[in-house]
Amino acid sequence: MARILIAGCGDVGTTLGLRLHAAGHEVWGLKRSLHGLPPGLQPLAADLADPATLTVLPPALDYLVYSAAAAGFSEALYQAAYVAGVRNLLDALRQGGQHPKRLLLTSSTSVYAQHRGEWVDEDSPAVAESFSGRCIRAGEQLLWDSGWPAVVVRFGGIYGPGRTRLIDSVRDGTATCPAGAPVFTNRIHRDDCAQVLEHLLLLPDPAPLYLAVDDDPAPLAEVLSWLAIQLGMPEPSVGACPALKPGSKNRPDRALRQRASKRCRNARLRGSGFQFHYPSYRDGYAALLRAAAASPPDQNAVSAKS
Repeated sequence: MARILIAGCGDVGTTLGLRLHAAGHEVWGLKRSLHGLPPGLQPLAADLADPATLTVLPPALDYLVYSAAAAGFSEALYQAAYVAGVRNLLDALRQGGQHPKRLLLTSSTSVYAQHRGEWVDEDSPAVAESFSGRCIRAGEQLLWDSGWPAVVVRFGGIYGPGRTRLIDSVRDGTATCPAGAPVFTNRIHRDDCAQVLEHLLLLPDPAPLYLAVDDDPAPLAEVLSWLAIQLGMPEPSVGACPALKPGSKNRPDRALRQRASKRCRNARLRGSGFQFHYPSYRDGYAALLRAAAASPPDQNAVSAKS
């Protein structure tokens, strides 16, 4: 049985923690607010951006998973989550005399600047100019430079329960297929994210970096059209990305994210022995649609609408 700390225990971290707990491990979930932390995960209230709250970590930790996410889309918030937070937690481990066997960091494929449909893998240059990409890369490097064995996992777009933005946009008629050349997207189901982290946490000799995306990088228009067919909705319209508003600090970076078009290879992850439960967006979204169809309507929501 291992002693494992999940720092930034949100949706993916909680799913991972429950899997590890079910496997017999002792798991702590670190969050600013412990609301929603399920039974089975030992609560640890702390703020990764505030070193004073990290002075009492569980002793003798075997593994640490850093899965914090920025609280919003601004450079200050990304700096706090991916740079200051990582540095503070590493300092707390050192000050506590900890000797973890392995550190894991949940990162993002947004660190890649490629945007013309190129194939990328772990050996491709990751030199995104956006503040989000730069902050995430800085956090990755802090982990690799820590002196402890460290693995970084760059996830593609995560979807799953509670992450149904594309389904919702097709259903309500607001989905728009980008005009021009195909905009390739890369996805992974939330449950596969948790399984990837569990797999790499306990893998005997992992590489320092993995791309975690499913087997099916696909143009956004293809994904939206497929969802429209499944939902019995009209084909989404075709349109350009919204024009940037002058004077907005965050919109240029947000637009870069929207225009990102690359195809990520998961060969290294597959080669490590990992098997996807949802190898394509079709598998994952179909499961979400089946679950939604099987769920009875929320009576409170029905009453509110009537």
